[in-house]
Amino acid sequence: MKKNFIRIGNQTCCRVSPDVTFEFAVENGFDAFEWFSDPGPFGWNENDFDARKRLEIKNIGMEKNIRFSVHAPWTADPITEEGMLAILRSIEFAGDIGAALVNIHLFDYPPEIYAAAVMKLAGPAGRAGVRISCENTPATSPESINAVFSLLEKNAAGSDGFGLCLDMGHANIFPETRENYPEYVERLAPCVPIVHWHAHCNHGDADSHLPLFHSFRQGDEAKIRHLVKILKMRNFSGSVVMEQWPDPPGILVRTRQHLMKLWETAF
Repeated sequence: MKKNFIRIGNQTCCRVSPDVTFEFAVENGFDAFEWFSDPGPFGWNENDFDARKRLEIKNIGMEKNIRFSVHAPWTADPITEEGMLAILRSIEFAGDIGAALVNIHLFDYPPEIYAAAVMKLAGPAGRAGVRISCENTPATSPESINAVFSLLEKNAAGSDGFGLCLDMGHANIFPETRENYPEYVERLAPCVPIVHWHAHCNHGDADSHLPLFHSFRQGDEAKIRHLVKILKMRNFSGSVVMEQWPDPPGILVRTRQHLMKLWETAF
Protein backbone atom coordinates (compact mmCIF):
# COMPACT_ATOMS: atom_id res chain seq x y z
CA MET A 1 0.00 0.00 0.00
CA LYS A 2 1.43 3.39 -0.93
CA LYS A 3 2.12 5.94 1.78
CA ASN A 4 -0.51 8.69 1.87
CA PHE A 5 0.51 12.10 3.11
CA ILE A 6 -1.96 13.89 5.35
CA ARG A 7 -2.00 17.22 7.15
CA ILE A 8 -3.60 17.74 10.55
CA GLY A 9 -4.67 21.05 12.01
CA ASN A 10 -7.37 22.97 13.81
CA GLN A 11 -10.15 25.38 12.97
CA THR A 12 -11.43 28.81 13.97
CA CYS A 13 -14.03 28.78 16.73
CA CYS A 14 -16.83 31.30 17.25
CA ARG A 15 -16.13 31.33 21.00
CA VAL A 16 -12.71 32.97 20.57
CA SER A 17 -11.02 35.39 18.19
CA PRO A 18 -9.82 33.80 14.95
CA ASP A 19 -6.37 35.25 15.68
CA VAL A 20 -6.15 33.06 18.80
CA THR A 21 -6.85 29.80 16.97
CA PHE A 22 -4.66 30.69 13.99
CA GLU A 23 -1.71 31.77 16.13
CA PHE A 24 -2.04 28.52 18.07
CA ALA A 25 -1.77 26.54 14.83
CA VAL A 26 1.29 28.49 13.71
CA GLU A 27 3.03 28.29 17.08
CA ASN A 28 2.54 24.53 17.29
CA GLY A 29 3.65 23.74 13.75
CA PHE A 30 0.27 22.55 12.47
CA ASP A 31 0.29 22.07 8.69
CA ALA A 32 -3.46 22.51 8.13
CA PHE A 33 -5.90 25.19 9.25
CA GLU A 34 -9.56 25.81 8.48
CA TRP A 35 -11.25 29.22 8.42
CA PHE A 36 -14.88 28.61 9.43
CA SER A 37 -17.04 31.59 8.49
CA ASP A 38 -19.20 31.80 11.63
CA PRO A 39 -19.62 35.17 13.38
CA GLY A 40 -20.91 33.71 16.68
CA PRO A 41 -19.95 35.61 19.86
CA PHE A 42 -16.27 36.07 18.88
CA GLY A 43 -16.06 34.57 15.41
CA TRP A 44 -15.65 36.17 12.02
CA ASN A 45 -16.88 36.30 8.44
CA GLU A 46 -15.19 37.15 5.17
CA ASN A 47 -16.10 40.83 5.36
CA ASP A 48 -13.84 41.18 8.42
CA PHE A 49 -10.70 40.64 6.31
CA ASP A 50 -9.56 43.31 3.88
CA ALA A 51 -7.11 42.73 1.03
CA ARG A 52 -4.09 43.49 3.22
CA LYS A 53 -5.14 41.00 5.91
CA ARG A 54 -5.89 38.33 3.31
CA LEU A 55 -2.43 38.74 1.79
CA GLU A 56 -0.88 38.53 5.25
CA ILE A 57 -2.68 35.23 5.90
CA LYS A 58 -1.61 33.89 2.51
CA ASN A 59 2.03 34.80 3.14
CA ILE A 60 2.02 33.13 6.56
CA GLY A 61 0.52 30.01 5.04
CA MET A 62 3.20 29.88 2.37
CA GLU A 63 6.02 30.57 4.83
CA LYS A 64 4.84 27.98 7.36
CA ASN A 65 3.64 25.43 4.79
CA ILE A 66 0.06 25.44 6.10
CA ARG A 67 -2.68 24.07 3.86
CA PHE A 68 -5.72 26.30 4.30
CA SER A 69 -9.34 25.32 3.85
CA VAL A 70 -12.41 27.54 4.20
CA HIS A 71 -15.68 26.38 5.71
CA ALA A 72 -18.59 28.34 4.27
CA PRO A 73 -21.31 29.31 6.78
CA TRP A 74 -23.07 26.13 7.83
CA THR A 75 -26.40 27.67 6.81
CA ALA A 76 -25.16 28.40 3.27
CA ASP A 77 -27.58 26.37 1.16
CA PRO A 78 -26.50 26.36 -2.52
CA ILE A 79 -30.12 25.93 -3.60
CA THR A 80 -31.02 29.42 -2.34
CA GLU A 81 -29.77 32.74 -3.70
CA GLU A 82 -28.62 33.86 -0.26
CA GLY A 83 -26.77 30.61 0.34
CA MET A 84 -25.11 30.70 -3.07
CA LEU A 85 -23.86 34.24 -2.46
CA ALA A 86 -22.43 33.19 0.91
CA ILE A 87 -20.56 30.29 -0.70
CA LEU A 88 -19.22 32.57 -3.44
CA ARG A 89 -17.86 34.91 -0.75
CA SER A 90 -16.11 31.95 0.83
CA ILE A 91 -14.67 30.92 -2.54
CA GLU A 92 -13.36 34.43 -3.15
CA PHE A 93 -11.78 34.52 0.31
CA ALA A 94 -10.25 31.08 -0.24
CA GLY A 95 -8.69 32.21 -3.49
CA ASP A 96 -7.26 35.32 -1.85
CA ILE A 97 -5.56 33.42 0.98
CA GLY A 98 -4.34 30.56 -1.21
CA ALA A 99 -6.65 27.93 0.29
CA ALA A 100 -6.99 24.57 -1.40
CA LEU A 101 -10.61 23.84 -0.60
CA VAL A 102 -13.99 25.32 0.33
CA ASN A 103 -16.32 23.18 2.39
CA ILE A 104 -20.12 23.31 2.21
CA HIS A 105 -22.86 21.19 3.77
CA LEU A 106 -24.92 18.56 1.99
CA PHE A 107 -28.57 19.52 2.32
CA ASP A 108 -31.56 17.21 2.23
CA TYR A 109 -32.72 17.65 -1.37
CA PRO A 110 -33.23 15.12 -4.14
CA PRO A 111 -29.71 14.32 -5.39
CA GLU A 112 -30.31 15.72 -8.88
CA ILE A 113 -31.42 19.10 -7.44
CA TYR A 114 -28.47 19.37 -5.06
CA ALA A 115 -25.93 18.23 -7.67
CA ALA A 116 -27.26 20.72 -10.22
CA ALA A 117 -26.91 23.57 -7.73
CA VAL A 118 -23.41 22.54 -6.69
CA MET A 119 -22.28 22.28 -10.30
CA LYS A 120 -22.85 26.03 -10.61
CA LEU A 121 -19.89 26.46 -8.26
CA ALA A 122 -17.49 24.69 -10.63
CA GLY A 123 -16.63 27.83 -12.61
CA PRO A 124 -16.03 30.20 -9.66
CA ALA A 125 -14.13 27.52 -7.74
CA GLY A 126 -11.95 26.70 -10.74
CA ARG A 127 -11.08 30.36 -11.29
CA ALA A 128 -10.15 30.70 -7.61
CA GLY A 129 -8.05 27.53 -7.77
CA VAL A 130 -10.00 25.71 -5.06
CA ARG A 131 -11.87 22.44 -4.77
CA ILE A 132 -15.36 22.13 -3.28
CA SER A 133 -15.97 19.56 -0.57
CA CYS A 134 -19.52 18.61 0.40
CA GLU A 135 -19.90 17.58 4.04
CA ASN A 136 -22.30 14.95 5.35
CA THR A 137 -24.67 16.27 8.01
CA PRO A 138 -26.25 14.10 10.75
CA ALA A 139 -29.23 13.60 8.42
CA THR A 140 -27.23 12.61 5.30
CA SER A 141 -27.27 8.94 4.37
CA PRO A 142 -24.33 7.28 2.61
CA GLU A 143 -26.70 6.42 -0.22
CA SER A 144 -27.61 10.09 -0.73
CA ILE A 145 -23.90 10.89 -0.96
CA ASN A 146 -23.43 8.09 -3.48
CA ALA A 147 -26.25 9.44 -5.61
CA VAL A 148 -24.92 13.02 -5.58
CA PHE A 149 -21.39 12.01 -6.52
CA SER A 150 -22.60 9.62 -9.18
CA LEU A 151 -24.23 12.62 -10.85
CA LEU A 152 -21.14 14.81 -10.39
CA GLU A 153 -18.93 12.07 -11.80
CA LYS A 154 -20.98 12.00 -15.00
CA ASN A 155 -20.27 15.69 -15.54
CA ALA A 156 -16.72 16.00 -16.85
CA ALA A 157 -16.47 19.63 -15.74
CA GLY A 158 -17.11 18.65 -12.14
CA SER A 159 -15.40 15.31 -11.84
CA ASP A 160 -12.16 16.68 -10.35
CA GLY A 161 -13.52 19.79 -8.68
CA PHE A 162 -15.64 18.14 -6.00
CA GLY A 163 -15.11 15.72 -3.15
CA LEU A 164 -16.59 14.62 0.14
CA CYS A 165 -15.72 16.10 3.49
CA LEU A 166 -16.16 13.16 5.84
CA ASP A 167 -17.52 14.40 9.14
CA MET A 168 -17.02 11.36 11.37
CA GLY A 169 -18.98 12.88 14.25
CA HIS A 170 -22.01 13.42 12.03
CA ALA A 171 -21.69 9.86 10.73
CA ASN A 172 -21.62 8.64 14.33
CA ILE A 173 -25.06 10.13 15.06
CA PHE A 174 -26.65 9.22 11.73
CA PRO A 175 -29.47 6.91 12.92
CA GLU A 176 -28.48 3.88 10.83
CA THR A 177 -24.81 3.97 11.89
CA ARG A 178 -25.10 5.36 15.40
CA GLU A 179 -21.80 4.82 17.25
CA ASN A 180 -20.45 3.01 14.18
CA TYR A 181 -19.02 5.63 11.82
CA PRO A 182 -16.68 3.12 10.10
CA GLU A 183 -19.77 1.33 8.76
CA TYR A 184 -20.98 4.66 7.37
CA VAL A 185 -17.76 5.06 5.39
CA GLU A 186 -17.87 1.45 4.21
CA ARG A 187 -21.25 2.19 2.61
CA LEU A 188 -19.79 4.94 0.44
CA ALA A 189 -19.38 4.02 -3.21
CA PRO A 190 -15.98 4.02 -4.95
CA CYS A 191 -17.11 7.06 -6.98
CA VAL A 192 -17.09 9.18 -3.80
CA PRO A 193 -13.65 10.83 -3.39
CA ILE A 194 -13.01 11.62 0.27
CA VAL A 195 -10.83 14.74 0.14
CA HIS A 196 -11.31 16.32 3.57
CA TRP A 197 -11.84 14.96 7.09
CA HIS A 198 -13.54 16.67 10.03
CA ALA A 199 -12.20 14.85 13.07
CA HIS A 200 -14.28 14.85 16.24
CA CYS A 201 -16.22 12.29 18.24
CA ASN A 202 -19.32 11.95 20.37
CA HIS A 203 -21.24 9.31 22.31
CA GLY A 204 -23.85 8.79 19.61
CA ASP A 205 -26.36 11.04 21.33
CA ALA A 206 -25.41 14.57 20.24
CA ASP A 207 -23.03 16.47 17.96
CA SER A 208 -20.77 17.30 20.89
CA HIS A 209 -17.46 17.72 18.98
CA LEU A 210 -15.21 15.96 21.47
CA PRO A 211 -11.49 15.60 20.70
CA LEU A 212 -10.40 12.21 19.40
CA PHE A 213 -8.93 9.83 22.00
CA HIS A 214 -10.42 11.86 24.88
CA SER A 215 -13.89 10.39 25.30
CA PHE A 216 -12.64 7.56 27.55
CA ARG A 217 -14.99 4.96 26.09
CA GLN A 218 -13.88 1.39 25.51
CA GLY A 219 -13.30 0.60 21.86
CA ASP A 220 -13.05 4.22 20.66
CA GLU A 221 -9.43 3.98 19.58
CA ALA A 222 -10.11 0.70 17.77
CA LYS A 223 -12.86 2.41 15.75
CA ILE A 224 -10.55 5.30 14.87
CA ARG A 225 -7.90 2.82 13.75
CA HIS A 226 -10.50 1.03 11.63
CA LEU A 227 -11.50 4.34 10.03
CA VAL A 228 -7.86 5.15 9.31
CA LYS A 229 -7.42 1.79 7.57
CA ILE A 230 -10.48 2.44 5.41
CA LEU A 231 -9.28 5.93 4.47
CA LYS A 232 -5.82 4.66 3.61
CA MET A 233 -7.36 2.00 1.39
CA ARG A 234 -9.32 4.80 -0.33
CA ASN A 235 -6.04 6.73 -0.83
CA PHE A 236 -7.09 9.65 1.34
CA SER A 237 -4.40 12.34 1.37
CA GLY A 238 -6.23 15.52 2.38
CA SER A 239 -6.41 17.68 5.46
CA VAL A 240 -7.67 16.45 8.80
CA VAL A 241 -9.36 19.27 10.71
CA MET A 242 -9.85 18.93 14.46
CA GLU A 243 -13.22 20.63 14.86
CA GLN A 244 -13.03 21.76 18.49
CA TRP A 245 -11.39 24.28 20.78
CA PRO A 246 -10.90 22.36 24.04
CA ASP A 247 -9.83 23.62 27.44
CA PRO A 248 -6.88 23.53 27.55
CA PRO A 249 -6.12 23.92 23.83
CA GLY A 250 -2.99 21.83 24.30
CA ILE A 251 -5.25 18.79 23.98
CA LEU A 252 -5.18 19.50 20.24
CA VAL A 253 -1.41 19.07 20.15
CA ARG A 254 -1.63 15.66 21.83
CA THR A 255 -4.57 14.63 19.65
CA ARG A 256 -2.64 15.55 16.51
CA GLN A 257 0.44 13.62 17.63
CA HIS A 258 -1.61 10.54 18.51
CA LEU A 259 -3.56 10.59 15.25
CA MET A 260 -0.39 11.04 13.19
CA LYS A 261 1.18 8.05 14.92
CA LEU A 262 -1.98 6.01 14.35
CA TRP A 263 -2.01 6.99 10.68
CA GLU A 264 1.60 5.87 10.25
CA THR A 265 1.12 2.50 11.99
CA ALA A 266 -2.38 1.39 10.93
CA PHE A 267 -2.41 -1.17 8.08
